[in-house]
Parts: sequence; C-alpha cells; structure tokens
Amino acid sequence: AETLASALADQGLAVVSGLARGIDAAAHRGALGGGETTTVAAIAGGLDSVYPPEHAALQAEIAERGLLISEAPLGTEPQARHFPRRNRLVSGLALGVVVVEGALRSGSLITARLALEQGREVMAVPGSPLDPRAEGPNSLIREGATLIRTADDVLDCLEAQVARPLGRAQQRPLEAEDPPPAPPSAEVRREILGLLSPTPVAVDEVLRGCQIGWSQVQDVLLELELAGRLERQPGNRVALIA
Repeated sequence: AETLASALADQGLAVVSGLARGIDAAAHRGALGGGETTTVAAIAGGLDSVYPPEHAALQAEIAERGLLISEAPLGTEPQARHFPRRNRLVSGLALGVVVVEGALRSGSLITARLALEQGREVMAVPGSPLDPRAEGPNSLIREGATLIRTADDVLDCLEAQVARPLGRAQQRPLEAEDPPPAPPSAEVRREILGLLSPTPVAVDEVLRGCQIGWSQVQDVLLELELAGRLERQPGNRVALIA
C-alpha cells in the first residue's frame, strides 16, 4: 500500500483513504513521502476529533500538507454508524479504488461495492490463497476487478480518466452545496431492523415496508453489514446473521 501510494504520488495523483489503522495509514504515509502531491483523509468524526488516537501526528500532517474531510459537525466523536458514510466518501472522491487486503466481510469489500455503485474502477492486489487477509482482493479479481502489481497497472486502468480534464461546468459555488443528509435516527434503525431476519428479504421489500428514504435504508444496512450482523445475497436480498 505504501509503495503504491508513493509511486502514484510521484505521478501526480492524490491518494484518498480513511485514516484507519493498517492499510489506510500506510497509503497516507506513502503519498506524503512520494512527492508534492497531497493526500486526502476522509474521517468518521468531526474534523477536530482524532481516531485512532495513535494517528494524531499523521492526521495533523495531512491537515497541513493534504486535506481532511468529514460530513460530521465539529465535536462529533466517531461511532460505528459513521464509518459507512466515511467509506462512501472515500470511494466517491476517487477515480478508482485499490483493495490491498481484506476479509470477505470487511470494510474494504464494502468500499469496493460502493465504488461499483458509484461507477468507479475497482482494482485489487492479489495475495496467497492461504492468507485470510487476501480473500477479499482475490475474490474481487475473480469477479472481474483489475489485478494490480505496480503503480503502472493502476495508471493503465485509470488512463482514460486521468487524461480527461475535469470540467468546471458541473461545479457549484460552495455556499450553494446541499447540506449533508442527517444520519438515521435510533427510531429509524429500530424500524428497519424489525423488517429483517435470518430469512433473506429483498431490499425493495424493506423499502416498501418502512416507507423510509432509500439513502437512510442503505445507511442502516451498511452499518449492519460493517458490524458483521448482515449479509448480502444474490438478487439484492439481505439477511441478518444469526
């Protein structure tokens, strides 16, 4: 992760990640050490919160040399329900997502699925089939993700997008931006949870059953999936894990 990020920074790309332990931190450090290009950290809490605590110095360096972003107001301490929104920001900001490691049920795989939904490229670094940390990227490659060995592979995958200048026509003034949607309330979470069980149910049925907006239903389902309490099944169905 650090080697890829450093090499991509040398080529003029910024690296976006979530400032988490392990792969995220390695990617940020690689980007900071690879050249003048900045790195972007999407965090789950407010911009004045530090999580994990041991990343205080790294977060401060990114704030100085790169960019910190969050949808949470100042003073917000990160909680489990905030991380799916953070993952959505990471994939949404990027031209493509590279999964370096992750189990089949992990935040990395959820971020990859969000990237597909957002029309981003999904790439993965292969690993030993005996290593559980490689299950996620190996599975993505089997399903069609681009296999990544070096930064050149990433650049090849993104070549068309990198070569196309980003137009300003679709940009709006900062003051005209819509405010971030409110997170699901405890009552909304209880209502959606009441419609779920170990028996698979279509997401459309959950939407009809609760009459709650699509984005909030997706947020709650992501929270449950990240917590290991829900699994996705073919046919856009979901089931609670007993």
